Amino acid sequence: MEVRAFVEITRPHNCSLAGIVGILGSIVALGSVPQIKTALLVFLVVTLGCAGGNTINDYFDYEIDSINRPERPLPRGAMSRKTAFWYAMFLFAIGLLTAWLISTYAFLFALAAYVLMFLYAWKLKPMPFIGNLAVATLTGATPLYGAIAVGRFGLAGTLAVCAFLVNVAREVVKDIEDMKGDLQKGAKTLPIIIGPKKAAYVGAGFGIATVIASFLPVRAGVGVGYYAMVPVDLIILYAVYLIARNQDKRTAHRSQILLKVSIFLAVMAFLIAALV
Repeated sequence: MEVRAFVEITRPHNCSLAGIVGILGSIVALGSVPQIKTALLVFLVVTLGCAGGNTINDYFDYEIDSINRPERPLPRGAMSRKTAFWYAMFLFAIGLLTAWLISTYAFLFALAAYVLMFLYAWKLKPMPFIGNLAVATLTGATPLYGAIAVGRFGLAGTLAVCAFLVNVAREVVKDIEDMKGDLQKGAKTLPIIIGPKKAAYVGAGFGIATVIASFLPVRAGVGVGYYAMVPVDLIILYAVYLIARNQDKRTAHRSQILLKVSIFLAVMAFLIAALV
């Protein structure tokens, strides 16, 4: 057993980034920086949950990773599957204990998110479109958790909706990109079931819905700072245009990368709007 595998299996860079987005959700909700204690607790709950989710995902994906990602800790024998399972449970437990220190609502929200992570890795991941919705829900829940932790929603509610919608779009486009490999594995993703063209229209629809939802704060009277979201909307629309026009692997890759980038840029735009 390799000690470094306990860090590696969690994918710490992704988890740390998720934790930062949780803190940004608190800032967007308050319109100011929360107390250091609250920010630290939010970071830990989100990071530990993400780490537990990645670990349990590798536990259930052991056979697939043995073929597609043999360098990961479980396939290469750096950690046993049993150890990975209980390590994930440990991370979830510490995360929930941390959430309890914030509030009852923060604990219940974290519990629901953790359960969804487990269900996704166990049963939902291979289900057409359901798996996409589960991932998008967890993405939208991240900034929303920061808002729940400070007891105020502000712009964080709209940010969560936009994050959910654009991530559904990205998940569908990513499935189009991965069609060849998924066909070989016998997966039943949305593009495989309804075809890449129709799937592209579904993804494009969610992308356009994101742009529409992004203007909700303007109707509520948010100041000019919110117009930092305009360039993000243009990126989303360009990604939508690309995938609606062409569904080959290269184009799908470009489109999903643009949508991925737009998620993080949207968080920054909402942050500017909240502070300005």
